[in-house]
Amino acid sequence: MIRRQFLTRAAGTLAALGLPPSLLASQAALAAPGKSNLVFGPAQPFDYASLKGQARALASAPYKPHGGPLPAALDGISWDHYQAIRYRKDHALWTGQDDAFLAQFFHMGLYFKRPVTMHEVADGQAREIKYNAGMFDYGDSGLAKVKLPDTLGFAGFRLNTKDDPNRDFAAFLGASYFRAVGKEGQYGQSARGLAIDTGMGKPEEFPDFVAYYLERPAKGSNTLVVYGLLDSPSVAGAYRFALTPGEPLLMDIDCALYPRTSIERLGLAPCTSMYQTGENDRRMAWDWRPEIHDTDGLALHTGSGEWIWRPLTNPPQLRFNAFADNDPKGFGLLQRDRDFDHYQDDGVFYEKRPCLWIEPKGGWGAGSVQLVEIPTVDETFDNIVAFWNPKEKPQAGQELLYGYKLFWGSAAPSQPPQAHCVATRTGLGGVVGQKRSKWSQRFAVDFVGGKLAALEAANAKVDPALEIRGGTLETVSCRPLRELHGYRVMFDVVPEKEDSSQIDLRLYLKDATGSLSETWLYQFSPPPAAERKIY
Repeated sequence: MIRRQFLTRAAGTLAALGLPPSLLASQAALAAPGKSNLVFGPAQPFDYASLKGQARALASAPYKPHGGPLPAALDGISWDHYQAIRYRKDHALWTGQDDAFLAQFFHMGLYFKRPVTMHEVADGQAREIKYNAGMFDYGDSGLAKVKLPDTLGFAGFRLNTKDDPNRDFAAFLGASYFRAVGKEGQYGQSARGLAIDTGMGKPEEFPDFVAYYLERPAKGSNTLVVYGLLDSPSVAGAYRFALTPGEPLLMDIDCALYPRTSIERLGLAPCTSMYQTGENDRRMAWDWRPEIHDTDGLALHTGSGEWIWRPLTNPPQLRFNAFADNDPKGFGLLQRDRDFDHYQDDGVFYEKRPCLWIEPKGGWGAGSVQLVEIPTVDETFDNIVAFWNPKEKPQAGQELLYGYKLFWGSAAPSQPPQAHCVATRTGLGGVVGQKRSKWSQRFAVDFVGGKLAALEAANAKVDPALEIRGGTLETVSCRPLRELHGYRVMFDVVPEKEDSSQIDLRLYLKDATGSLSETWLYQFSPPPAAERKIY
């Protein structure tokens, strides 16, 4: 999958891993009302409780893969030909109705080889939306004269407001992946319904949304409700999404999970992102652009009230971190650096990529926020995953109920009341003008916010609380950073002579009154001794 092409050339198409399956039904087609000319199946009673019943029934039976082989013309379609397929806006769901939203559907093909059934929900009744080729403009795809079966189905859907029918604010496409945007209208990282066995020494399992139910919005409502039925070899589940566009866009989510088997590593509220290179990690800085990343750090608001910032990296080997907690208040992958000059990309606009903040509803108990960083050579592959992993492993026959909110926008809605980190830079250590006798890594960490502006103006003494595990510290300093009305901490990390083991760092600012900032955490992997040039 070429992720950058998805982001550059198809704003409404998700660059997602995995394939969506189908849940096909053989029903007699009925003509749809309204002006969209959609074709519906017969009405069936529907609510969230009945969807949970469907999920429970799926989980009580052995897993069966959904869907079948694609027609040859779609199975081998090229990227350019797939991009030429456009959904006809006059067939959008809710066209001609007096409400705020539109829904349009993605065609199958390319990476999306398994159909997902689509339904409209109105007045407590659900009707399947039937695929027909007349819903799409096939343009130069080479499919205009190809006879495609009426049972083909859809790959996913995207949502628009009627005030802006050309730019979607959310899209669901590929396995259990979905995306949304805030006011800047730029897609970036993805969320998923569920992650299973991510970052383990065995293949990851990608659950699929096999059916969606789009509830007709009430007149005057600015919230749209979508239901999803999830299935995979290990678990089935029912999801309810309440989407409210804005800054930030809010997704209020409830889910019920029904494991078929015990699950080693369950990932709740997973977010998936990309980090190739940035101020703190230039291992893959071969591109002309200074920085390339969707997000630059993992933020945590722990159950005890501590705020933590963990800058992301592109490590030489897979790196796994678990941040133990109890009843977390929130976490998420953020893009704090929003300066165009730091990226210089006028095609995909990394400075506009949305932050994604997860806020649990109710107590989630004991567990950990887990972060997986995977090496990547370029920006075409998502290599960052973060999620909540409950301490107790799910077992077959259980019902697991969770609720949480996702916020998509230029900043997380919850902010540390104290100072926060705005930049982490690294480079060769040592003293300028003096010959280096050993190799070291320089860190420069900038903090702003909280009391720092007033302290900087008064040239007050601020101290770094800096801890290291592995290696030693040298030339530690903390001084006012007047350009940002904050403070900069600088220090060198000196690894053991032949040791390339990971070095753990922990830092926050303090004065006589106590802590002044969130906690900055970092995992540094020194290069092999033979690669430590001291110039």
